[in-house]
Amino acid sequence: MHVTHPLIRNGAVEEREYQTALARICAKESALVVIPTGMGKTIVALRTIAEVLHEKGGRALVLAPTKPLVEQHRDVLQDLLPNVKVGSMTGETAPDKRAAAWESNQVVICTPQATANDLDRGRYGLDDVSIIVYDEAHRGVGNYAYVRVAEHWAGKTGLSMGITASPGSDAKRIMEVCENLRLFRIEVRTEEDPDVAPYIHSIDMKTVTVHIPEELGTIIDELRGMLDKYLDELVGLRMIEDRRNASAKRLLAVGRMLQARAAHEKGSYTVFRGLTVQAIAMKLLHAIGLAETQGTTPLTRFLDRLEDEKASDDASRATRELLANPGYDRLRERLAKTNAEHPKVSRVMTLVSRQLDDSPESRVLVFTHYRDTCEMVADKLSRIQSAKVGRLIGQAGTDGLKQKGQAEVLRRFRDGDVNVLVATSVGEEGLDVANTDMVLFYEPVPSEIRSIQRRGRTGRFKDGVVQVLVAVGTRDEAFQNSSLSKERRMKKRLEELDRELRARRQMEESIRSQSSLSRFA
Repeated sequence: MHVTHPLIRNGAVEEREYQTALARICAKESALVVIPTGMGKTIVALRTIAEVLHEKGGRALVLAPTKPLVEQHRDVLQDLLPNVKVGSMTGETAPDKRAAAWESNQVVICTPQATANDLDRGRYGLDDVSIIVYDEAHRGVGNYAYVRVAEHWAGKTGLSMGITASPGSDAKRIMEVCENLRLFRIEVRTEEDPDVAPYIHSIDMKTVTVHIPEELGTIIDELRGMLDKYLDELVGLRMIEDRRNASAKRLLAVGRMLQARAAHEKGSYTVFRGLTVQAIAMKLLHAIGLAETQGTTPLTRFLDRLEDEKASDDASRATRELLANPGYDRLRERLAKTNAEHPKVSRVMTLVSRQLDDSPESRVLVFTHYRDTCEMVADKLSRIQSAKVGRLIGQAGTDGLKQKGQAEVLRRFRDGDVNVLVATSVGEEGLDVANTDMVLFYEPVPSEIRSIQRRGRTGRFKDGVVQVLVAVGTRDEAFQNSSLSKERRMKKRLEELDRELRARRQMEESIRSQSSLSRFA
């Protein structure tokens, strides 16, 4: 059974009960829609836009964070709204052409920064817009461009719609998103909901534990010994109370505090020394994390970059002092002598090889947090005879992959020219990554948003497997527990916030109604 609507191409969109319900709500009230990746967020937006334009006319504005996402939405909407003029524009489109695209199309898909800049400069306005859709709406906080666009939208009578797979579990942040984007209710659907369950395929979640080998453990001990001395100095400077509580989060807070003090206490030795020691401690903490969860190759590349920095004219005092530490030379000697790579490397190769042997038509997606790890893992997997490996990374740096290159890699993955894709976080959010048979997390991520997005790359059209690699006794375990805990809290908090938003909306409407009555009394 397919959707029947005057603006939607006949026979093109499958009728799904939960999508119908969500579109019906969003066509009447501004809402944040939270549904799993692969369950048709774009289709819900399409159906909402079609209904709003059919009933109210006007224009629809769709905002998406990146150019590939803009192009992806444009292609879908152009195909499924055959009698509606659909166009797109990004920061790469000349301003005069953006203004022309705005005037000539009824549905416009844009990147938020370009739209915010155009609105600030008065190139066009939002008076004839009937609905704004914010894709990946969880970004709508702080100074992100979604917030600027929403400020131009304030006071208008049209609808706002936010869509995301996960807004996170932080109640304050979720409420900030809703307030910033003028969203007055929250609609959540999960795999357990009865109207969603018929369309969900099984995802088999597995934790794969590995143990740090002795040689790598010795390198980690060397790094921890160096770190402890600098943490003891921070204790002596009264920047922290106990080195055992010196997490990255705590050290970052110390850095912010010292930066604030530096603005008022110029020439203070305590502040100046504290900033240097804090920066060294952060570098060592990062190095320990690489050794524990990534391996000797990413660690070596990190140290190489520190040495390149030291050789430059603008090297920081922290880098110079760290590399002058006698412990650093011992660390380098141990790294040079060891042949031990992280056990995750061989485990990833085994899991991928087994998957391709058992099911040669499989597609496998491997997520890594760091680019160095991505390159190393891609290189190792290329040695598997049946693996056709691609790499998906961000744009930053001289070796970054521009958006056109990212789109080409994804096309090759969808077409089967690549059957193993190794990706950094750029592959997590929104992009139309082909359905995969197996998703591998090289490491757990503490963010429930990122974990949900990674996991959603399988189980879309058929059953899938998710393998999460965890190094025993490392921060991997804490990150996995954090993500799972936040995910469990998320739906409950969303339901609570929805009730709060609706109550607040009712109160505001009651106050406006009473005010109107008093004027006529």
